[in-house]
Amino acid sequence: MVIPLPEEFKCSMRETLGDDAEKLFAALDTPAEVSIRLNPAKPAEVYDGEVIGWSPNGQYLECRPQFTLDPLMHGGAYYVQEASSQFVAHILKGDNLEGARMLDMCAAPGGKTTLYSSLVGRKGLVVANDINRGRVMALEDNVKRWGMGNVVVTCSEPRYIGDFELWFDVVAVDAPCSGEGMFRKMEEARTEWSPASVEQCVARQREILAEAWRALRPGGKLIYSTCTFNNREDEGIVEWLMEEYGDEIVAAERVETCDEWGIVRSDIGAFQCFHFYPHSARGEGFFAAVARKAEGGAKRRVPKARRKVFASLQGAELAEVSRWVDDAKAMSFRKIDNVVYGYDSAVMDDVTHLSESLSVAYSGVALGQIFKGALKPEHSLAMFVGRSRGVVPEVEVSLEDAQNFLRKQDIDAKQFSEGINIVMYKGVAIGFVKRIGARCNNMYPKEQRILNL
Repeated sequence: MVIPLPEEFKCSMRETLGDDAEKLFAALDTPAEVSIRLNPAKPAEVYDGEVIGWSPNGQYLECRPQFTLDPLMHGGAYYVQEASSQFVAHILKGDNLEGARMLDMCAAPGGKTTLYSSLVGRKGLVVANDINRGRVMALEDNVKRWGMGNVVVTCSEPRYIGDFELWFDVVAVDAPCSGEGMFRKMEEARTEWSPASVEQCVARQREILAEAWRALRPGGKLIYSTCTFNNREDEGIVEWLMEEYGDEIVAAERVETCDEWGIVRSDIGAFQCFHFYPHSARGEGFFAAVARKAEGGAKRRVPKARRKVFASLQGAELAEVSRWVDDAKAMSFRKIDNVVYGYDSAVMDDVTHLSESLSVAYSGVALGQIFKGALKPEHSLAMFVGRSRGVVPEVEVSLEDAQNFLRKQDIDAKQFSEGINIVMYKGVAIGFVKRIGARCNNMYPKEQRILNL
């Protein structure tokens, strides 16, 4: 039985859309689109899908596969991401973001974070924040799986993020919202919605955006987005931004769209605004707005350090970890509680400032721990796009063996060399095993193992 749409929601949308509201209601009772986004740093033979117009790495799929059983997903070759939300890539299409510093203010579970991670490249930096510690765990897993090694995952209140004043080239706020855009994809969203929740979201959105604006550098770009249709949380918030910061806001370069995409666009002051309605655009409900902060003003500010986090490596330890990455001269290595992490040297100072002031769950790439002069690798090193090839054997396995590996079950040891090996599936690394004689130690993280399906 289909859960009916809330009557208050229907009344609101009739006021907003007029006759088109009935088309929206009908679309919300149809099956949702299935879409993914490919990882350009991990090319692989994935699915044969139709390219999403506004997202060159995005694809629509005809049906929903069992993603949980696909080793390529676990290897970070693609991310299962709703098509409309991939539009942020199109908003940033004309920007040269190589080496940029980006803030993803409400980042979990990581769809947009991984997209931004690809856009800024290995010399760039993405700070991915979420205040919910449970959701941060999923965010951390997805960042590791994507494997760019250029993300700092934090779990801090927005006011502490805002203390990094004028820091970021791009600040993206995919704000917590009433979730009307998920009414088709998630029926529970219909039961959880209420007019009171809309008002709660509006207050939270304003609070987050005030801190996001502090963190954005002069000339930087602000992207505000939600997965709701509600005017109070969409156009209403943009109008509030113009009232609060209007003298500091200027228009960004025009974002071109195609008529066949079915996106409803408008301008509010300096902001370009984009609405995705499922009856006209191929995706779920989504709203995005973009503008820039005017040039000029004070210099970036770093909050006072609260703790010392990193320890340095020297001599033999440094030589051992260096051989595991493809461009060690461009990287800096640090220890946190005996685990060695790697960072591009271009962002090391920034990562240090962030780590000394915020609650950091994960950063860079965790390489592993050194025992008796040798690195015991972490799973994230297998996922890292900058891992040096040829340090240990890379063994291509069958689908059955790959799935058993991901279940953390036994697989045939004969195909592996003695010692550490990389398990590969269709050219994509999915983790480490260690062969010891006739048996094989599965090093896949216990907490990430898939259940029997």
